[in-house]
Amino acid sequence: MNSLKNKVQLIGHLGSDPEIITLENGGKLAKFSLATNETYKNAEGEKVTDTQWHNIVAWGKMAEIAENYLAKGKEIMVEGKLMSRSYETKEGEKRYITEIKCNELLMLGK
Repeated sequence: MNSLKNKVQLIGHLGSDPEIITLENGGKLAKFSLATNETYKNAEGEKVTDTQWHNIVAWGKMAEIAENYLAKGKEIMVEGKLMSRSYETKEGEKRYITEIKCNELLMLGK
């Protein structure tokens, strides 16, 4: 049951081609954004689509799969865990980011 405490599943479309970073040890890191859409009717009865953007990071074999098979617009399912971290910009500003560390990846659609 412990593995269910931090689990995220998303289905969406890639906002851009994955950014692939080759590490000094030869390993790979892939970063990409995923858009998920929710459609509902507002108080006036109009159809509204709410798009949320999610930052995804994939390491090792998952990064290699992303590099070889993913491209902007592709529909995928991602499973992973939510992670938050902070970093400093070149100007010394502290920034915070929330990402999903991809453990599973499934390509959908055509």
